[in-house]
Amino acid sequence: MRILVINGPNLNMLGVREPGIYGAQTYRDLTEFIAEAARAEGIEAECYQSNHEGALVDKIQEALGRFDGIVINPGAYTHTSIALLDAVKSVNIPTVEVHISDVTKREAFRQVSYIREACVKTYMGMGFEGYRQGMLFLKELIGGPKAGN
Repeated sequence: MRILVINGPNLNMLGVREPGIYGAQTYRDLTEFIAEAARAEGIEAECYQSNHEGALVDKIQEALGRFDGIVINPGAYTHTSIALLDAVKSVNIPTVEVHISDVTKREAFRQVSYIREACVKTYMGMGFEGYRQGMLFLKELIGGPKAGN
């Protein structure tokens, strides 16, 4: 089973950006956490991060035929990007939305998630653990390792 883990804008600044909200762990810590969690479950995970909406759309489109599932933390694009929503809809790959913080307890503008409409599940407020839960959910949903992967 292959899962693409996508992180949007400013997630590369973990550990520096608002540690009271996002914690002191870095983006490298996150990618290491994801790699270990995936390895423990027999999942092949690829991490990708970009601050650019079009690059994220391109990566989602490139996932078609290459990945069994997507875990995405769109960052601020959660609340603004119909392009990401349309990209996820167009590839029809089971996708889980993840947020490190609990966006329901934050600013009013963060209450809107455009991408959620195309996602099979959302995890928020669990820190890095939300990524593990997203991968586990997809593994169960899809049915474990695929033949030949």
